[in-house]
Amino acid sequence: MLRLAAASLAGTAIEFYDFFVYGTAAALVLGPLFFPTFSALAGTLAAFGTFGAGFLARPLGSVVFGHIGDRYGRRPVMFASLTLTGLATVAVGCVPSYATLGIAAPVLLLVLRFLQGLGLGGEWGGAVLLTAEHAPAHRRGLWTSFPQIGPSVGFLLANGALLALSAALSDAQFRAWGWRVPFWGAGLLALAGLLLRTSLAETPHFRAMGEPVRLPLLEVVRGHGRLVLLTAGALAVGYAVFYAVSTWSLAYATERLGVDRTVMLACVMAAVAIMGPLTPVVALLGDRYGRRPLCLVGCAATVVWMFPMVALLETAEPLLMFAGFLGAMLAFITMFAVIAAYLPELYEPKVRCTGAAVGYNLGGVIGGALTPIVATALSRGDGPPWGVAAYLTGLGLLSLGCFALLPETGPQAAVRAVPGAESETAPA
Repeated sequence: MLRLAAASLAGTAIEFYDFFVYGTAAALVLGPLFFPTFSALAGTLAAFGTFGAGFLARPLGSVVFGHIGDRYGRRPVMFASLTLTGLATVAVGCVPSYATLGIAAPVLLLVLRFLQGLGLGGEWGGAVLLTAEHAPAHRRGLWTSFPQIGPSVGFLLANGALLALSAALSDAQFRAWGWRVPFWGAGLLALAGLLLRTSLAETPHFRAMGEPVRLPLLEVVRGHGRLVLLTAGALAVGYAVFYAVSTWSLAYATERLGVDRTVMLACVMAAVAIMGPLTPVVALLGDRYGRRPLCLVGCAATVVWMFPMVALLETAEPLLMFAGFLGAMLAFITMFAVIAAYLPELYEPKVRCTGAAVGYNLGGVIGGALTPIVATALSRGDGPPWGVAAYLTGLGLLSLGCFALLPETGPQAAVRAVPGAESETAPA
C-alpha cells in the first residue's frame, strides 16, 4: 500500500504541477504577453479564459480515460494521462508570444491548455482508484488521502519555481523567458513519474469485475445521473475557494493592491504548505466518523469564512493575508481529504472510473473554471471586493445542500461488494 500510495501521490503531484504552473503564470504574466492589445483588466480576463479551458476539458478527459479505466483497467489510465499532460505543459513553455506569432500564439495556448485539462481529467480517477481498490475498507480514507496530497505538492513545486525565478530575475528577464522554465521542467517530472509507475499492479476490484460494461458513460447517465450532478455541485465550492486563493488573489493583490508578487506567492504557498500535511490527519477522521460529516463541516466553514478572508486580503498585510488564506485552505481540505474515498464508494466498480471522475471534474468546471473570471469581473470597481465573498458564499450554500442530499458510505462500509474482492473487509 505504501508503494502504491507513493506512486499515486507522485503522479497527482506532477499532473497538478503542470496544471497549477499555468494558473500562476496566467495571473502574473500571460495577459500582457499573449493579449497585449487588451487593457490590463481585459488581458487578465482573457488569460483566465484560457486557464478555464483546462477545466472545460477535464470532464471530457474523465469520459475518455474513464472509458479506458472501466473497460481495460485503471493502470493504463495512469500512464496515458501523465504522458499527455506532461507533453502539453512542455509545449506551453515553447509557444512564442503575441509579438512574435500574432493571433496564433493565444490560439496555441488555448489548445495546449485544453490538452492539459484532458490529461488531468483522467489522472485523478486512475490514481485514486489504484489506491482505493487496493486499500482495506477501514483505512480507505487514509490511503486515498495520499493522491489528495499531490495537488498541494504540485502547487508548492509550481509556485516555488516561479517564486525563485521571480526573485532571482529582473522583471524584464522574467517576462522574456523566466516564466517558461517551470513549463520545460514538467518534461523531466513526467518522465520520473512514468518510471515510478512501471511496477504498479492492476487493482483486485477490476480483476474480479468480470465482463466490463461496453459503454460506461451511458451506464453512468442511465443509472447514476442524479449522483453525478450532486457530487459536481457538492465539490464546486472546494474548487472555487482553492482557485480564488491560488489564482484570483494573486492577480488582484499584485494589480490592484500593489503587493509584490513574491510576497503574494509566499503567503499562498505558506497556507498550502500547512494544508498538505494535515490531509491524512483529516482523512483518518473520515475513517472514524464518516465522509459526509466532514464534508458538511468543511462546506459550512467556507460559508462562514469567505467575507473575513476577503477583508484580510484587502489589508495587503502579509501576515493577515496569510491568515485569511490558511482559514480557507483548512476549510477546503476538510472536504477534499475524504473525497478520494467518498466518491469511489458511491459508485459500483463497473462504472466507478467514469462516474467518480466525471462528477469530480464537473465540479471543477462549476467552481474552478469560472471563479477566477467571475471574481476578476466582480472586483473591478473601487473598494473591497465584497461581491467575490458573496459569490463564494453562495457557492458554499449550493455545495452544502448537495452534500446534505448525498448518502453516507460509512467508515466501515464496503465500496459495493465485489465477489472475490477480499480487500473490502480485510484488516490493515
